Amino acid sequence: MFRDKTLAILGAGKLGEIIIRVLLETGVVDRRQVIATARHRETIEARVGTYGIRGTLDNRAAAREADLILVCVKPHVMADVLSSLHGEVLPDQILISTAAGVSIRALEAGLGGEVPVVRAMPNTPCLLRSGMIALAAGSHAQTGHLEAARNLFGAMGRTLIVEERLMEAVTALSGSGPAFLYLVLEALVAGGVSVGLPRATASELAAQTMLGAARMALETREHPAKLRDAVATPAGCTIEGLLELESGGVRPALMKAVIQATRRVAQLSAGAGR
Repeated sequence: MFRDKTLAILGAGKLGEIIIRVLLETGVVDRRQVIATARHRETIEARVGTYGIRGTLDNRAAAREADLILVCVKPHVMADVLSSLHGEVLPDQILISTAAGVSIRALEAGLGGEVPVVRAMPNTPCLLRSGMIALAAGSHAQTGHLEAARNLFGAMGRTLIVEERLMEAVTALSGSGPAFLYLVLEALVAGGVSVGLPRATASELAAQTMLGAARMALETREHPAKLRDAVATPAGCTIEGLLELESGGVRPALMKAVIQATRRVAQLSAGAGR
């Protein structure tokens, strides 16, 4: 789908580099098709040296060359980037933004014209092609534009098209979610160590168990409660552990983490000129 297309990645920082690496490793694009930008010369020189792509400090110049523009900058930088691109991006191009809390409305207003815009929320497991990427279409984006975005991010994991009004919740759940799960993973490992397991053994057991449980939920499509009950036999060790988790407030704590993170994204959206 991207043969003979040029991809500009504006903001080749941590997320931008992940995207560059995965797209090249999976053959979605060739290094000659990619032009990346960064705020600092040493960053872009490092990306050019590592991946053999083209690089520049000029967002406008990179966007002019591109068929598809992927903006991976921090939310507080987005206004400056949009200002530099105002009137430069044409209706036959596509702009995809990964900036949390920056609405499609703000993106379209900043660009001017009838530019097809897609808002994306990837997460860090995209590095291992196990990411979760939600996509929302702007007012000028058609089915083909969404498909282009889906094919681009499909190399990095699962994609899901959602209404933009849900993107704040998506950001909190799947965007911030890995951090919440790492905390759970860390606690499980510590528990294993406390009952005598070597740390490396406990880490492997806990991580693979978490991975397997997630796959069970995804592939069986069963309600998590049903999957949980299949493990918790009457008067067994699992039900004792579950009782301790419930009494410790683990369930409401995780729910509140998502709720609070969603509220914070909403605050960021308001500050970004939502």
